[in-house]
Amino acid sequence: MADMGTEKAAGSAAARRDLAVRAAVEQGIVGGADPAPPLVCLLDVAGIRASAAALTSAFAAALAPGTPVLHAFAVKAAPLVPVLRLLADAGLGCEVASPGELALARAAGVPAGRTVLDSPAKTVAELREALALGIAVNADNPQELARLDALVAQAPTTAPIGLRINPQTGAGAIDALSTATATSKFGIALRDPGAREWLVRAYLDRPWLTRLHVHSGSQGVPLALIAEGVRDLHALAEEINAAAGRRQVDTLDIGGGLPVNFASDEETPRFAAYVAALREAAPALFSGAYGLVTEFGRSLLAKHGLVLARVEYTKTTGSRPIALTHAGVQLATRTAYAPAAWPVRILPYDAKGDPKSGDPVAQDVAGPACFAGDLLATARELPLLAPGDLIGVPDTGAYFFTAHYGYNSLPRPAVHGFTLTASGEVRFSLARPAQSVADIVAEAGGGLRDALR
Repeated sequence: MADMGTEKAAGSAAARRDLAVRAAVEQGIVGGADPAPPLVCLLDVAGIRASAAALTSAFAAALAPGTPVLHAFAVKAAPLVPVLRLLADAGLGCEVASPGELALARAAGVPAGRTVLDSPAKTVAELREALALGIAVNADNPQELARLDALVAQAPTTAPIGLRINPQTGAGAIDALSTATATSKFGIALRDPGAREWLVRAYLDRPWLTRLHVHSGSQGVPLALIAEGVRDLHALAEEINAAAGRRQVDTLDIGGGLPVNFASDEETPRFAAYVAALREAAPALFSGAYGLVTEFGRSLLAKHGLVLARVEYTKTTGSRPIALTHAGVQLATRTAYAPAAWPVRILPYDAKGDPKSGDPVAQDVAGPACFAGDLLATARELPLLAPGDLIGVPDTGAYFFTAHYGYNSLPRPAVHGFTLTASGEVRFSLARPAQSVADIVAEAGGGLRDALR
């Protein structure tokens, strides 16, 4: 039974996290020694619910009453069926970008009418399935639009269809994630010569084109730049509707891409701040003239995930201490290959799961993979880690352990969601089982060993 101080402290995400770490050790979900698993990933269910509520309430407070709005979670950020189901219960749909992601959304029970299909390389089969199911489709380019022309002629559909534009508003701090550069691979480049005129004519020739889509934000992109892309989307919709003499474009899909603060536990920027930036850049967006679709991913899940890994060995090389752990490139792939763009925090815990204290010592925190760059942190000032300690890597609920990288055939770790009862008890629910060695062999063609003889 928790005391009143514990109950009050458990209201914060950081307090819930520390309670969950200790409980994970006590309940054998992870441990500082065999036979407890050396690696586990945790999701804070209360935190996820709070993020979903913050998103929906921020837009609801700004939109004209009765405005249709769909918040579609970007499945790529956390492709786990229990997560999609949890978000569906909170009123969110799904944005999918592959047949696999669509299958996950359907397995979670997300209706077709609350699903959006985006991808720069959709096959005819994918398009046909989406149109037959009534899933919204955002076409990426003129060639895809020509495929849709043929499919719609063959079998009329009720699925909403739109075009994705690239507003070409510029890059953020991370080039690989900047989707609105002059040469981005996504969408129809709005500022290229003749593009705007082509887009207006494409809509006038196709009464069934009723949406416009943009996704100009991501990690490293400031709010003002994201809002600029949305402003340009709204202006194009107004131009199309004026040329059509009617409200042909009725819905604007403004994408997602809200950046996340990975430097501390503070959740910034908040959805309310994003809405404020949109209202400043494109106030008419909230008039009720258009339905809205959003496609947030990282900003909904990142802050509510935690990797917990055992320190297996420690050593000193070139006078620098190194802690060898079970968490590395297989979970934090972007950190290993681009550490300057994707630094992570390291939270030290002792073998009992309590926060570890002590004088800070510059040390490396390394993963288990066989290449030199498999590092979570370099020369990080932490209490000196010892075998049996645990390290926590917070802010990993999106695009980290949910998108496993199979280097060295390292297995996918178990993912558990956790909740706290009113008395402070931590309860875990398995969201994804750990991958077994037998699973790895089967996936690697183990049943086909003589196929190439």
